Amino acid sequence: MLTDDPFAEFRAGLEDPEKRRRLLQLLTGSALGLAPWSGASAFWGSSSEKLPDGKSIHSLEGEVSVNGSRADENTRIRAGDTVRTGADGEIVFAVGADAYLLRPGSELQISGSDFFVDSLRILTGRLLSVFARRKPDQQLSLRAATATIGIRGTGVYVESETDQTYVCTCYGKVALVSNANPDDRELITSKNHDQPRYIRRDPGDGGRIREAPVINHNNAELKLLEAIVGRDVPAGFGKQSYKK
Repeated sequence: MLTDDPFAEFRAGLEDPEKRRRLLQLLTGSALGLAPWSGASAFWGSSSEKLPDGKSIHSLEGEVSVNGSRADENTRIRAGDTVRTGADGEIVFAVGADAYLLRPGSELQISGSDFFVDSLRILTGRLLSVFARRKPDQQLSLRAATATIGIRGTGVYVESETDQTYVCTCYGKVALVSNANPDDRELITSKNHDQPRYIRRDPGDGGRIREAPVINHNNAELKLLEAIVGRDVPAGFGKQSYKK
């Protein structure tokens, strides 16, 4: 039976964030490296609007805490806070001009002054983030388990594990540095998920910094994050396919 809302059945059955994400990836064509379908962001609510002044959180599901207290949509998040998600938790939020999607089972420590972030620490979990451009003397660092990432204005996806960090520079420029050996480093410039990397604690036969595929994030999510801080993804981003 046809309805006025062709997505109603999907929404009703997608209480599990992992199931919803898999469907979103199929709808956006991300599994094939295609540009996102503009209507797919309907699953994320009012994704095209900048967050109102005085509001930090766009959406959250499951167990999410800020500084140890359970978060709700009215919780403010700023530099100095720690955001944690439980096994079923996920949160989309902004601090100043930067925006974040923190996936289940993650912990993010935010440092800086009030709503200006100058460093982040994610020793466990998965984070998709977009950052406003910094001045040359305002470079931001994101420290994961095995790597430190120097950022100015860019979009980055990170998975941090004990022995390995995954980093996809979705667009922009980052400096990757191994925490185990600062001489192991690489400067990445990307327009469209061009040079994902694994940074491993032990070099093994292939070195600490190695090529990686594009995994577990998509263009629709990046567009959402840019939108809630009043920006769009760079011109031309997502028009071409990328390597999986």
